Amino acid sequence: MDDDDAKLIAAVVRGDHESFEPLVRKHQSRVFGVVRRYARRQSEVEDIVQDVFIKAYQKAGSFRGEAPFEHWLMRLTIRTCYDYLRAHQRNRELTMTDLSESEVDWLERFHAEPDGAAETAAAARELVRRVLDRLSPAARLVITLLAIEERSVKEIARLTGWSVPLVKVRAFRARKEMRRILEKMMRHGTV
Repeated sequence: MDDDDAKLIAAVVRGDHESFEPLVRKHQSRVFGVVRRYARRQSEVEDIVQDVFIKAYQKAGSFRGEAPFEHWLMRLTIRTCYDYLRAHQRNRELTMTDLSESEVDWLERFHAEPDGAAETAAAARELVRRVLDRLSPAARLVITLLAIEERSVKEIARLTGWSVPLVKVRAFRARKEMRRILEKMMRHGTV
């Protein structure tokens, strides 16, 4: 563990509130980066980051120092993001008219010829973002960790506190949920 982090955490646990500020400055850019993958609006990102650091401060006494503080903080960040997703799950419908022309074009070409639509990657990324926004919290979390952050199943289990088999089941269900959303968009024009 980083000796500076250890000294600062020990001071915070002893009641020195000002020792927490250097920890925030040191780790806030990484926390912001992770949170941005789960929340879209800047105000949401800022609220979640603030919540992460409030929880970190309140739970500083539970940090055992067996791993670097940053690992403990990232685990807390992932769990806070998951709590946020569950609390703010989006169940609204997305119609084809909500999509841009390039997204509709890409979706139609992908449906007709899945291997030939690579040239419209920007529209594809936006479509994926919209689909991710419609996933259940657990599905969005596991897909983001697996596919976007490219984390291993074991690492996801460690970060979330889920068992390895549960991570695998949730990943399978998340992929299935994404397919259903895309198929429904093509068949009915809504998600």
